[in-house]
Amino acid sequence: MRVLRQLTHPGVIYDKAHRLHGEPCDYDPLIGMVGDARLVLLGEATHGTHEFYEQRAEITRRLIREKGFNAVVLEADWPDTLRVNRFVRGRSEEDATANEALQDFRRFPVWMWRNTVMLDFVDWLHSYNASRHTESERIGIYGMDLYSLFSSMDAVLQYLMAVDPEAAREAHRRYSCFEHFGEDPQIYGRSAGLGLSESCEQEVLAQLLEMQHQAIALMMRDGLMTEEEYFYAEQNARVVKNAEAYYRAMFLGRDVSWNLRDSHMMETLNELLRFMDRRLHERGRSAKIVVWAHNSHLGDARATEMGQGGEHNVGQLVRESYPDDSLLVGFTTHEGTVTAASQWDGLAFRKTVNPSLSGSYEQFFHGTGVENFLLNLRDERAVSEHLEGSYLERAIGVIYHPHTERISHYFYANLPRQFDAVIHLDRTRALEPLEVTAHWESAEMPDLPETWPTGF
Repeated sequence: MRVLRQLTHPGVIYDKAHRLHGEPCDYDPLIGMVGDARLVLLGEATHGTHEFYEQRAEITRRLIREKGFNAVVLEADWPDTLRVNRFVRGRSEEDATANEALQDFRRFPVWMWRNTVMLDFVDWLHSYNASRHTESERIGIYGMDLYSLFSSMDAVLQYLMAVDPEAAREAHRRYSCFEHFGEDPQIYGRSAGLGLSESCEQEVLAQLLEMQHQAIALMMRDGLMTEEEYFYAEQNARVVKNAEAYYRAMFLGRDVSWNLRDSHMMETLNELLRFMDRRLHERGRSAKIVVWAHNSHLGDARATEMGQGGEHNVGQLVRESYPDDSLLVGFTTHEGTVTAASQWDGLAFRKTVNPSLSGSYEQFFHGTGVENFLLNLRDERAVSEHLEGSYLERAIGVIYHPHTERISHYFYANLPRQFDAVIHLDRTRALEPLEVTAHWESAEMPDLPETWPTGF
């Protein structure tokens, strides 16, 4: 993709921008745009900006209260988020506080879900659910990522041990295929992907198919658990199958592994919708899900440089499957601070975000002189036509390299085709981890060479 013209004359955006003043009515136009949509995708331009999390939480609260949304899905691992789900729905036997419920988020980047905004939101969900009269009114929270290969295997085995010990022994035999690789799925992926060892593809597929074939029998043997517990276990088996494929593909090319990961996320959304619809149908309701993930996952890939390179994402797949039942919302910022690392698995630092580059959407929005605003890209033709074209857009994942920012963090995109709405917050601050270290408090470290993966 290439720039066709320079963005000029910010007056059109200045006139059409809906100002955000920190008032309860700020997002009235956005709530109006939702209509009867069943999927609202709320993005973020970084994985470490306080305001992105804060505003997504505020919008989500309104969607739950005013639009009947009944689930939140995060760019997070299924088993880790399931612990939070049990807490917010009053089903946890181990966690008395939101902080405790978030304890399973130990994988890098820990701050992505163990942060002060998330703590407040989980507390709110717990309190909201406690005030509901029936189980069907309680809001669930789930993860749609696939990095939890080993913890998802453990969850499958624990479930089967409780309902069918013989099936658990067979599952253990199948999953023992991974025992030679320790607890590092990348070691397995490298070895199997490069043909240095046999893959576990057939074993993990067989385990998922066996559980699906035996679903009714498993639930009939389940005297204490429920259909819901079976669904959670089946989803963990699905994570294992898809994670195995993802880690094998990781060393074969970014587009292959990226597509596998986002296809898994979309598969998770579809399975949740079907499961929740079955449970809510008798009450005359249907599943409605809010999704929190990075812009790079939730904006339509067909409108970006990544799509031109053969990558698809959740936003594209959602629009293709639910064209009239979805709303895609992106976030942008001009400058401020961000919580990010300098290398994969590295320490979290509070880094300064460079002012946005000339020729970018962010710089153009900054030039309007409006600090914080919402743009309706779907219905305001004057806005979408003015922003139409191919321009730079910034994406900061869990790694931020300000000194190589153009190469590391910008790509070309057509914003009006990528999102239905965009929220611009001109100056933002770093997301605060629950465990604030001296490294986060201190001045940022010099950048180190970027390593795989990039962290979106």
